[in-house]
Amino acid sequence: MHADQDTVRKILTDTGPTWAVVGLSSNEGRAAYGVARVLQRFGKRIVPVHPKAETVHGEQGYASLDAIPFPVDVVDVFVNSDLAGAVADQAVAIGAKAVWFQLGVIDEAACERTRAAGLAMVMDRCPAIEIPRLG
Repeated sequence: MHADQDTVRKILTDTGPTWAVVGLSSNEGRAAYGVARVLQRFGKRIVPVHPKAETVHGEQGYASLDAIPFPVDVVDVFVNSDLAGAVADQAVAIGAKAVWFQLGVIDEAACERTRAAGLAMVMDRCPAIEIPRLG
């Protein structure tokens, strides 16, 4: 199962406000750009993570998860499935509490590793769709 509603709710409401958005750049045409804006509207602090380390939506960007100099609660992953497992492993390494793979991002082995490390994990879902459903 990629995500149960209890895990979705827990990540969105109880896991913490700091979301590293991996793959977020200043490209307004990319899904990550709009999703990050929705997360901000719902009180999340977004942290852009992209090789260009651009500032996006007023937040300083970083080239990698391990370059972020403060704790991250959730790692939201907007990279291809073949790259997502390495990002999940990095999320575990930096001490994140949860990993969220976006729509279409699926890596069953990474999900198992991440959950075995004690992190909450969601795959193939979008927080911008799920947050308004919480009511």
